[in-house]
Amino acid sequence: MSEAIRPITTPVIPEWNRELLFKILDNINDVVLVIDRDTTIVYANDAYLRHLGVPVKKVLGRRLDKIEPGSPTITCLKTGRPRQGTGYVESLNIHVVGNSFPLYNGQEIIGAVSIFKNITEIVELSRKLKQTQGVADYLKEQLEQRENIPASFKEYIGQNPRIKETLALAAKVARTDSTVLILGESGVGKEVLARAIYNGSKRKDKPFIKVNCAAIPENLIESELFGYEDGAFTGAKKGGKLGKFELAHGGTIFLDEIGDMSTTTQAKVLRVLQEKEFERVGGTKSVRVDIRVIAATNRNLEAMIKKGDFRRDLYYRLNIVPLRLPPMRERKDDILKLAYTFLNKHSKELEREFTLSPQVVKFLHEYDWPGNIRELQNVIEHASIVCSGSVIELHHLPKHILPLPDEEPEIPENPYDLKEIISQVEKDLILSALSNYNNNRTKSMEALGISRRAFYEKLRKYGIDDKNQEQPQNMTTK
Repeated sequence: MSEAIRPITTPVIPEWNRELLFKILDNINDVVLVIDRDTTIVYANDAYLRHLGVPVKKVLGRRLDKIEPGSPTITCLKTGRPRQGTGYVESLNIHVVGNSFPLYNGQEIIGAVSIFKNITEIVELSRKLKQTQGVADYLKEQLEQRENIPASFKEYIGQNPRIKETLALAAKVARTDSTVLILGESGVGKEVLARAIYNGSKRKDKPFIKVNCAAIPENLIESELFGYEDGAFTGAKKGGKLGKFELAHGGTIFLDEIGDMSTTTQAKVLRVLQEKEFERVGGTKSVRVDIRVIAATNRNLEAMIKKGDFRRDLYYRLNIVPLRLPPMRERKDDILKLAYTFLNKHSKELEREFTLSPQVVKFLHEYDWPGNIRELQNVIEHASIVCSGSVIELHHLPKHILPLPDEEPEIPENPYDLKEIISQVEKDLILSALSNYNNNRTKSMEALGISRRAFYEKLRKYGIDDKNQEQPQNMTTK
């Protein structure tokens, strides 16, 4: 008896036959697949249906190189070398693990056999675990950087008609998965609005990943957005790294300052928006993601398109629901509410009550606020720290925003018009009182020392609309 032939105990297996062999193979939990030298599938066991969801009769007689040309079984047939490890069945969108080996008739290869199992669920669980770890690392990184980031405003307040219109549209789009483009100058609260949309969406329990496109160097932005494989470049982290798009899988990614992105990167972002897939740097496999995209910019994208600095096709993909946030100089009716919101915050922190003098109220209304809400927040914080009493005066404000001492003040047409001057001061005091007491009219009129009838007459006289004095909706903000 040849050493290659194993002895068989006759009472157990009287003789080998095809029917008995097939019964044994069909009871194996792993898939067994046999092809001939032309890659024609000549056998597949019952596990083929269980693991791949395809009936055996649909594949028998078909050529594997037509179904799955990149199959390790075909590689094994061509090279004559056994293969083992993981693979990806593109035609069925599944991951597998197993081994393949050639079949010989003497010295001639006549076919190949693969034994494998479907591990898609395990791969997906591993991916989710890696994503969870990546998100945790990202949040940890953000917390560690918190001390290095300048303090920003915590609440978004708006009763200006344009703001209310924008917020109403944002509330509607939040319930969808539509891409949103937020437009506005620096400091108007674009991230605030992005987070509000995220918090009002069905993805609110999934990741919210922010990417500041202007803050990432051009040579790093691709690896930051799309991640990279192990050994993709010198200095790459061992094991590779997930990019921001992959970290946001299932949730929302906020591409802030997208107008600062190069046209090369824009093309790759466009592909993610269109096809929901990308390749990591140094990788060859496509990674599919389920994400909602919110973008923002302080730049004029239409003007950039004309200059060739921004892709027109990407603009159309982003501009599905544009939301415009006006600058502070166009919504001065919100200034006092915002100012007192910030002032109340610092009052709690410093354990002291503050109010604004009429002169400060007047200045806040007249100043143009080039830095928008962020600048207002910083000004109020500065004043509350400098002020040693309870009333913030002009000299408590940062010097760089105040008129220079040698500048001639603007002289009104009639500087002795006592009636006009008194009316302006009166109006400013009423607005200041309403803001200071959170629109509580009883406390406001008591602080002003006037009767209820006189108070409401002055509201009508100065056009202080009741609706404009309602408590606005607060939002967490940048």
